[in-house]
Amino acid sequence: MILLAGGTGRLGTIVADRLSDRGIQVRVLTRDPSRADRIAGRNVDVVSGDVRDPESLRRATDGIEVVVSAMHGFTGPRGTSPATVDRDGNVNLIDATKAAGADLVLMSTVGAAADSPMELFRMKHAAEQHAVTSGVPATIVRATAFLELWIEILRKTAGRSGRPLVFGRGDNAINFVSVNDVAALVEHVVTDRTSRGTTLEIGGPENLTFNELARAMQKAAGRGRAPRHVPPLMLRVMANTIGRMNPQVGRQARAALVMDHTDLTFDAADVHRRFPDVPCTPLSRVLADMAAA
Repeated sequence: MILLAGGTGRLGTIVADRLSDRGIQVRVLTRDPSRADRIAGRNVDVVSGDVRDPESLRRATDGIEVVVSAMHGFTGPRGTSPATVDRDGNVNLIDATKAAGADLVLMSTVGAAADSPMELFRMKHAAEQHAVTSGVPATIVRATAFLELWIEILRKTAGRSGRPLVFGRGDNAINFVSVNDVAALVEHVVTDRTSRGTTLEIGGPENLTFNELARAMQKAAGRGRAPRHVPPLMLRVMANTIGRMNPQVGRQARAALVMDHTDLTFDAADVHRRFPDVPCTPLSRVLADMAAA
C-alpha cells in the first residue's frame, strides 16, 4: 500500500488516480477528508492526519510500503508555511516512514538549495537533507514550476478586464512543466525501487517568460489584450508593508521578485533519456487540454 501525503493537491490527485487505475492500493493523508471525496474509492482510502502531528503519521504509516510526500506549505491557512510543512512536516513524515520500514518518494523543486533566495527552495532542501541522512530508501523528485498552476493564476487575475496580471517585469525566462508529466514520473519511481538513492529532476520542453505565457494564454482564449504588470518596486513595498502583517502575502511578493530576475531555466533532456515514456508536454498541448476540460 502507498501512503500519499498531499493527495488532495494538484499533483497528488493525479498520482492517486494513476496508481489506483493500476490496481495499487493508495491511502491518502489529508487534514480535511471531505476534500478527498472525488478520489475516494477505487483502491483509494482516506485517513485524517497532519504532517505537523507526528502521532497522526504513526497511525497513517502503519502497513505502508512506500510513502509519497507531495504536499507544500507555500499557501494555506494560518500556521501553514514552507518552514512548518515543507521542512518540519517532511521531517516528521520521513521519521514516520523510517519507523514503518517503508520507502520514500519526496517531491522537491529544481533549484532547492540551502542558500536559495526563495524560502520554499531552502525548506525543500532541508527536507532533502533529512531524507538523505535518515537512512530511509528514498527517491527525490525535483520539478520546475507547474504550468497548469500558473495558467490558472493568470486566468484568475485577468478578471473582468480580460488582462492577466504579471508580477514583475515578466521578461525572465522560467522553465514550466505540466503536472501530468511530473505525475507520470512519480508513478514510475513509486513502483521502481531501483531509483532509490537518486535525485531526479524533471522540467518541461520550453523556457518561457511570464509575458510569453500570458500572451499564449490570451491567444488561446481568443483575446489580444496585453497583460498588466505589478512592477518590482511595488512588490518590494508589498513585502515590507502588508507582508509584515500577512506572512503569506510577503512570501508571495518575495517569491515574485526572485522569479523576476533569477535564472530559472532548465534542460529537461536527461530525465527523458532515462524515462522515455514520461511525456514532455508543450504549452500548446496543455492549453488545449485545459480548454477541453
